[in-house]
Amino acid sequence: MSLFKKFSPFYNLALFYILVSFVLRIVLALHPITQTSFTLIDSLKIFSFGLISDAFVFAIATGFLWLYLIFISNSKYNKPYGYIIFGLLVALFLYIASGKTILNEYGGALPKIGMIFVGIKTLLFGLLLFLPKYRSKIRFWLFTFVTFLYVVIILQNGISEYFFWNEFGVKYNFIAVNYLVYTNEVIGNIMESYPVIPIFSALFLVAGTVTYFIVRRTRNYIDDIPTFTEKLKLSAVYLTLFGLSFLAVPYLAKKENSQNVFANELQANGIYRFYLAFINSELDYFKFYKTLPEKEAFALLDKQIPSMSAKSTVREIKSDSAEIPKNVVLITIESYSADFMKMYGNDQNITPFLDDLAQKSLLFTNLYAVGNRTVRGLEAVTLCFPPTAGESVVKRKDNKNKFSTASIFKQKGYNVKFLYGGDAFFDNMEDFFGGNGYDIVDKKTFTPEEVTFANIWGVCDEDMANKAIKTMNNEAKTGKPFFNHWMTVSNHRPFTYPNNKIDIPGDIKSREGGVKYTDYALKRFFDMASKQPWFKNTVFVILADHCASSAGKTELPVDKYRIPAMIYSPGFVQPQKYTNIMSQIDIMPTLFGLLHFNYQSKFYGQDVLKSDYKPRALIATYQDLGLIKDNVLTILSPKQTVKQFQLTLKPDQKLPTDFQIYYNQVPLDKERTDLVNDAVSYYQTASDLLKKKQYQMIAK
Repeated sequence: MSLFKKFSPFYNLALFYILVSFVLRIVLALHPITQTSFTLIDSLKIFSFGLISDAFVFAIATGFLWLYLIFISNSKYNKPYGYIIFGLLVALFLYIASGKTILNEYGGALPKIGMIFVGIKTLLFGLLLFLPKYRSKIRFWLFTFVTFLYVVIILQNGISEYFFWNEFGVKYNFIAVNYLVYTNEVIGNIMESYPVIPIFSALFLVAGTVTYFIVRRTRNYIDDIPTFTEKLKLSAVYLTLFGLSFLAVPYLAKKENSQNVFANELQANGIYRFYLAFINSELDYFKFYKTLPEKEAFALLDKQIPSMSAKSTVREIKSDSAEIPKNVVLITIESYSADFMKMYGNDQNITPFLDDLAQKSLLFTNLYAVGNRTVRGLEAVTLCFPPTAGESVVKRKDNKNKFSTASIFKQKGYNVKFLYGGDAFFDNMEDFFGGNGYDIVDKKTFTPEEVTFANIWGVCDEDMANKAIKTMNNEAKTGKPFFNHWMTVSNHRPFTYPNNKIDIPGDIKSREGGVKYTDYALKRFFDMASKQPWFKNTVFVILADHCASSAGKTELPVDKYRIPAMIYSPGFVQPQKYTNIMSQIDIMPTLFGLLHFNYQSKFYGQDVLKSDYKPRALIATYQDLGLIKDNVLTILSPKQTVKQFQLTLKPDQKLPTDFQIYYNQVPLDKERTDLVNDAVSYYQTASDLLKKKQYQMIAK
C-alpha cells in the first residue's frame, strides 16, 4: 500500500474541515449582520488565504490524531510487553486514585479527569490485550469513535462560529474566551436561547453519516497497520507539515489587512482567532500601540484634564457650596441601547417608563459607553477610568483597592453595596466589588420565598427590585447615607421573564420583550421606592452598561456605543437636557459635582457641568481604543496602527439633532495629528498608571 494511502485519515478529515469552512464563510458573508459588499480582491483573499490558513490550522489540530494513529500496533500486546504495559497502567491508575499526586495539589476537577482518562486507557488496553479474537473489531470501533469525535468537533465549531457571528458579527474573540471560562452560565444561556435538542440531533445525525463515509475510505490504516519504518516516514512528513504550519498560520493572519473589517473577519480562521484572544487577555500598551514620550503624554492629558501630570495624578476637587450627602442609587441596565427609547426614534413603545422618567430627569443625550461588555461598563462607572487594552480591570488579578466611586462614598461615611440578581462570581464581579469596599447582595443571598422567576443569568429584575427595596430600607434605619449599585439581568439572551407582566409573552424569547420587561421592573421599583421615607433624600442614576450589539462595518461603529443616561431626583435635580458629547466615565464625577462633594480625585472622568470640561468620548473593544472628539473618531490598534474617521450625521433621520445616533464614518484624507496625540495621551497614561499600580485608593 502506498504511503499516500496511509495518510487517508488525515486528508479525508482535512477535506471535510475545509468544506465546512468554505460553506461557513459563504453563510456568514450572506448573513444579515454582514452589512457590507466585497470587492473582487476581498473575495479572492477570503476564500484563498482563508482556506489555506484553515488547512494549516487543521494540521496543528490533528496532533492528537497523529499520536493516536502512530501508537496503533499489535506487537505491544505480545508477551511479556503487553502485561508489563498493562501493569504500569494499573499502577498509574491506583497512584492517581490514592490522592497523593500533583493533580490533587491543583485541586478542582483535575484528579477526577486524570482518573477517568487513565482508567479508560487501562480498560481499553486490557480489552485489546486479553481478548485477541475481538481485537480487530474493538480497534475498528475505536477508530470509528475517534473519527466521529473529530467530525463532531469540526461541525460543532462551525455551528459555534455561526452563532457567535450571529451575536457579535465577528469570528471568535476575547468574548469567546470568557464564555469558555464561565461554562455554567454560557451553557445555560445556550440551552435556554436555542432549540438545542433539534440542533444536536441534526449534528449527530450528520456527523454519523459523514463518519461512515470517511471510515470506509480510511479503514485501510487499521486493516493493514503501517510498519515501524512506514510510521517513521509518516511522522517525518506530518511533523514537517506541523512545524511549517506554526510559521504559515501567523503569516497568513497578517494578510487580514483589508479596509473592510468584515472581509478580514471572514478571511480569519476562527480557531486561530480564539487562540490569539486567549493568549492576549492582557495587551501591553507600550509593546503594541503608538506611544509618546511620557512627559509629553501627561502634558497633553493635563490640557484635557486640568492638574493631571506625570508627577501626580491626584487633583483637588473643591465645591463652592456645602456638601449634600444624599443617598445614591446607581442602576446600570444590561445591554440597553439608546435606540430602544422613543426619543431616539424607536416606535415599538418598549420603554414607556424610562421614556417618561427621562422627561423628569437631567438627561444626557449624547453619551457613549466605553465598551461592549458588562465588565467594561462596570469598570467605567466604578473607576471612572479609560478602557485599556486587553481585559477589563474587573477581570484582572490586580483589581483590588483601586481608586473608585466606592472609595469616595466610603470617605463620606456611606454604606456601599453592589446588587446583582445573578451569581456575582460571574465575570469576576464578586472579586472586584468585594475587593473595592462593596458589600455584595446577589442571588446567593435570596431566600426561596424571594424568588418568583429565574433563568440562567439569575432572578428576574422584579425580584431584584423587591430585594433592593428591602436592602435600602434596612440601610436607611442605620442613620447613614447609602450608595447602592444595582446591575440588572433580564435584558439578556435568552430574554425569558415572568408571563402576564407585559404585552409580550415571556416565553417567546424576544429582545424587545427583554427590554420592555426590564422597563416594567424598573417602574415597579420606582413605584415602591417613592413610598419609602428615604426616597426624597435619594438621587437615582440610570444608564446602560453597553449596547445590545457591537457589530458594524468599522472596528468601532459609533452608533453601537450610544447609550441612554439620566439622573433623577425630584425637587433636587431639575429636568433638563445636556447635549454635549460625553463618556460613561463622566457620570459619577458629574453626580459628585451635583452633591458638591469635596475630594481628592484620580478620575479621568470629569464633571461635565463644569465650565472647563472639554467634550469627548472614549470607546473601545478589547484591542481597538477610540477617541471621539471634534466629530472625528481616532482609533489606536495593535502594531502601532492608527485610523481616523470623519463623523457626519446620516441624512433623513427624522429626529432632533441631539437624538440622532447614526453617522457616516469616512476615513480622513489627512491625519489629525493633534487628535491622535490626544487619544494616545488618554490610553498611554491610563495603561502606565495601571502597570505601575498608581491607580490605587488614596490613603488617609
